[in-house]
Amino acid sequence: MIMKAGILGLPNVGKSTLFNALTRTRKAESANYPFCTIEPNVGIVVVPDWRLARLTQIVKPKEVVPTAIEIVDIAGLVKGASQGEGLGNQFLSNIRLMDALIHVVRCFEDDDVIHNMGSVDPIRDIEVISTELILSDLQSAQAQLDKNIKRARGPDAEAKANVALLTRLLDHLNEGKPANILSIEPEELPRLKQFNLLSSKPIVYACNVAEDELEDADQKNPYVQQVKAYAKMHHDANSCVISAKIESDLVDLAPEEAKEFLAELGVEDSGVSQLIRATYDLLGLASYFTAGEKEVRAWTFVKGMKAPECAGIIHTDFQKGFIKAEVVSFEDLDKYGSYSAAREAGRYRLEGKEYPFKDGDVVLFRFNV
Repeated sequence: MIMKAGILGLPNVGKSTLFNALTRTRKAESANYPFCTIEPNVGIVVVPDWRLARLTQIVKPKEVVPTAIEIVDIAGLVKGASQGEGLGNQFLSNIRLMDALIHVVRCFEDDDVIHNMGSVDPIRDIEVISTELILSDLQSAQAQLDKNIKRARGPDAEAKANVALLTRLLDHLNEGKPANILSIEPEELPRLKQFNLLSSKPIVYACNVAEDELEDADQKNPYVQQVKAYAKMHHDANSCVISAKIESDLVDLAPEEAKEFLAELGVEDSGVSQLIRATYDLLGLASYFTAGEKEVRAWTFVKGMKAPECAGIIHTDFQKGFIKAEVVSFEDLDKYGSYSAAREAGRYRLEGKEYPFKDGDVVLFRFNV
């Protein structure tokens, strides 16, 4: 199961540099002019998970396989994108294909890096992107409302429910508010999702800071403080601090060298690992593990999935012939140090078809084909 997260933002805010850092490649062109990225770049990003190292200590496998998400570097949006400015229609259609968004916001001053709007102002930048998404959604929602009004003249209950929600949604969007903060009932969420609106997608903000500002950026960088407060208040969204420049410098370093380099800067992490984990959580994803002598592997599942569905992630035969799942939590396996000790402590159990998987479950499936 691979979910897609799209990196977006204005031109020259560090999107392509961040993409290269996340995917540990030089795949995305990074240049000091707008639209150096036109076709979206795609890369697979490993989700950092310290639990894999502990499981490796316990079972000593031949191989370790982490889980991953797909990251897409979408070209920079500009003001007027919803009206086709700056290849806007193409870029907006790329965003529509994403499951979640990473909005890179420039939070550093540098006279050598052109800002396409002439100055550094992260709140203005957020509002420009948000406005373009909302304007695009207004067009889409109005078109969908018109279609549903026609259908609702008959006995179509679905169309009537769509009309009610779309009418509220249009009022909300016209106030300049993104769809993801519309107040709706839990049972309305699937209906909202089917409208496939750009501003309804879950989003996390990446505050891109200069190399020498990464340490204590939360306390010392006023741009970062502004973004964190604004994103939470107006978009109900979280923010991470990253330095795309530092991560770009780390691409060619071995892990130990990278650790030393960061230590010299006074930090343990440039923030990219935190951003990847935040994106994973934003997508509503979690991990369960299989751990044996052959391999330790992390498997991605959507929170709320039950045991047979999670078994099907490994192979459809596992789901079709599901009998039981042998389950121990990572915390218990970590605490007791072995399967046998966890079993003796009564922490190893059998779960049936209605069991909802939890993040960190270590599992062996019983199935019959």
